[in-house]
Amino acid sequence: MFASLQPFDLIIQPGWNNSGPGHWQSHWQRRLGARRVDNADWTQPQLEDWLDGLDDALSRCRRPALVIAHSLGCVTVAHYAQRHPERIAGALLVAPADVERPFAPAELMNFAPVPRRPLSFPARIIASSNDPFCKTPRAARLAGYWQTPITWLQHAGHINVDSGHSQWEEGWPLLRQLAGRALSRLESAAAAPTMV
Repeated sequence: MFASLQPFDLIIQPGWNNSGPGHWQSHWQRRLGARRVDNADWTQPQLEDWLDGLDDALSRCRRPALVIAHSLGCVTVAHYAQRHPERIAGALLVAPADVERPFAPAELMNFAPVPRRPLSFPARIIASSNDPFCKTPRAARLAGYWQTPITWLQHAGHINVDSGHSQWEEGWPLLRQLAGRALSRLESAAAAPTMV
């Protein structure tokens, strides 16, 4: 659909309880021909299982991979990046969940603490000014931890079906920008002289 995405395989990493058929991630998966991470259990998430699911999806890629993550999926990507940063060419991190917030659901506790190290690949956080699951100071702190730019959406809730984001075509320019950054990084790495 977009020429800038042609060099990449696209991975959809949903959050807690998966993304239903009306969710923008499902719409993007259909429109972009993306591959969805297939986790064993979406309702009782276990970090190691989710990392295995993402690893399996990435292992099936034949081209550099862009990961399109939502909510708890963003935290999964950050954890995965601490172990295998070379497997990801870029990540769009939409409405990251704050698993360290007071009274966070017990099901999310094994994803805490959130990784503090910078991501080594191009990434962008998309955050909402009134996300009930990640307050603005926490989203800004995640961007600081991961050293990623952040785009703020005003009054967009958790950027999901409940907040009116079913197709969310407004997000596609952000994906294209990310793809451009990732491609530039890949080209720079390919052009770098090899040490002997």
